[in-house]
Amino acid sequence: MTRTATPPGGGPVWRPGDELLYRLPRLDDPLGPVHPARVIADDGRELVCWVPGGTEVVAMRLPGGRQQRDVPLGERFTSPRTAVRSRWFGGGTLRLVLEEHWSSVWWFFEPDGAFRNWYVNLEIPLGRDAAGVLRVDGALDVAVSADGRWEWKDEDEAEAIVDAGLVSREQMDRLRAEGERMIALAEAGRFPFDGTWCDFRPDPAWPVPSLPEGLAPDVVAN
Repeated sequence: MTRTATPPGGGPVWRPGDELLYRLPRLDDPLGPVHPARVIADDGRELVCWVPGGTEVVAMRLPGGRQQRDVPLGERFTSPRTAVRSRWFGGGTLRLVLEEHWSSVWWFFEPDGAFRNWYVNLEIPLGRDAAGVLRVDGALDVAVSADGRWEWKDEDEAEAIVDAGLVSREQMDRLRAEGERMIALAEAGRFPFDGTWCDFRPDPAWPVPSLPEGLAPDVVAN
């Protein structure tokens, strides 16, 4: 059954320091990755949040505990999935989410806090609720290096997800158009690719955000 989208802008507003869940369900299935995050800023439309390295997350695994990319492309989006507990490895990510945009921008940082690169995660927005934001991962993404060079990521998976019927051709065309819009901003060195937030440092007093009890089975992935 297809999920009904929550109208963008029709949810709660969080305060700096609040915790929320960054959820990535599929359109045909509420099950999907969940990343606890710390709110940096929010006005009900534009959210900036932080997922520290080491945060416990919900990840998805295929039969036998395999990761999605451990199987042939044609099976990645058709095999049954299981939710497991895992960790956000490496440095943290700062994320910018505008409710109506079909993308979020992630600032990746090294474990020592140095800025590494941007990542444009192309997503279908499903709004927000009391627990956090809901965004459908469109598979296709754009990586932008610290010097502004960019490249498309996972174009093969974008076609596979359409072939599997999880995203329509029209939706994928809109996701690609959003990627092209963000590429133009990167080439021009305009926000969010203008150095804003690249010197971000989290408040050391903040504890790592946590998963709610019962959100995923007590199965821990490597």
